[in-house]
Amino acid sequence: MDREQRKAAVDAYRKRKDAPGIYAIRSLSNGAVWLGQTPDLEAIANRIFFALRHRSHRGARLQAAFDRHGEADLAFEVLERIEPPETAYLLRAILKDRLADWRTRLGGELV
Repeated sequence: MDREQRKAAVDAYRKRKDAPGIYAIRSLSNGAVWLGQTPDLEAIANRIFFALRHRSHRGARLQAAFDRHGEADLAFEVLERIEPPETAYLLRAILKDRLADWRTRLGGELV
């Protein structure tokens, strides 16, 4: 990648809009589900799997599943995208409410 391509890629990344929402990580071998909320769905999977690969994820059960079965066993899934409200306070409240709803439906653990 030359300098101009790199600059264009960085500019595009900076200009993208955050996409808040609810996500799940599912174990394909045993059906376990971990749920989470994030203000940026586009970045969270990379962040989680980076931490898991480096054995530094704070979720002990998710880390144990990753260590036991490997990355190929875990599937990342966007459950719900949320239109960002005008304030961060409102976004946090909406995410919290939607996560509770999904947790009731799926019965998963929190990431």
